[in-house]
Amino acid sequence: MSALPRRRHSSRRAAGIIIPGLLAIALLSGCKAAQGAATPTAIPAAQAAGSHASDGTYVALGDSYTAAPLLTGQDSSPAGCLRSAQDYPALVARTLHPRSFVNVSCYGASTFDMTHPQKTLGQVNPPQLSAVSAADSLVTVQVGGDDIGFTRILTTCGELSLTDPFGSPCQDHYTDDGTDQLAQAIARTAPKITALLDSIRHRAPHARVLLIGYPDILPASGNGCRPWVPIARGDVPYLRDTETRLNTMLAAAAARAGASYVDTYNATIGHDACQPSEVKWVEGLIPTSLAVPMHPNAAGEQAIARLILNALR
Repeated sequence: MSALPRRRHSSRRAAGIIIPGLLAIALLSGCKAAQGAATPTAIPAAQAAGSHASDGTYVALGDSYTAAPLLTGQDSSPAGCLRSAQDYPALVARTLHPRSFVNVSCYGASTFDMTHPQKTLGQVNPPQLSAVSAADSLVTVQVGGDDIGFTRILTTCGELSLTDPFGSPCQDHYTDDGTDQLAQAIARTAPKITALLDSIRHRAPHARVLLIGYPDILPASGNGCRPWVPIARGDVPYLRDTETRLNTMLAAAAARAGASYVDTYNATIGHDACQPSEVKWVEGLIPTSLAVPMHPNAAGEQAIARLILNALR
């Protein structure tokens, strides 16, 4: 991290029948427990060879997969964004040592919140794009999951799995009118991603812009691990294909906008939420380490940081 920061903004409800209020209590309790935690260890600097990111400022935009809620070192600006000092932007910055580092990622952020203030726990996170400027040499952005309704999808599929645990009630729900509603939501999000990347390029014409994909959440094959991840067996392939479709859309949007796409899916296969605690990089319904259910844990954030640094080589 730079000794002369411009400013520092460091730092879903899971599927099934989790009561929203209980999750909110868990989030807030996790934040309090994490205050004052040690700063994360930097990724080996050799992985960043060839990058010019340290020449200027690094700005991180994104949603909860970027902010890493409940990991240690939660930021309070604003508290509802649940940014962690162990999220991948912090790890990347600690390795690159940019002249300045700004992290404005926020829990629940969509493309709308890139250009509009986001209210969270009675506070406001400014439009994330307002942090981007001509002085930036690196901008990373991870968004799109909340545009298609990540929380709603997991909740709906978890609840429907109770009615038909071995069938595909979630797929039936989202395709009951003859069209795939999730595929349509991804298609509607595509131009928003492209417009966002164009706006970043306009604001930071000299920056390297990286669009970050989403890691492997469910097993890349098979029918999941119910009840640890309460998705009906027949719905696991459908949701897996939906995430693949989302990442494919993001990669295409990056190509159209002249940005670099960082594939975090293929490199994280085998570290999904169904794996043993010492192997998984995404937590399940009942986390075995500090993390929001169905989100990356500390090892997952470290893995994404390594992939970003490799992309900058």
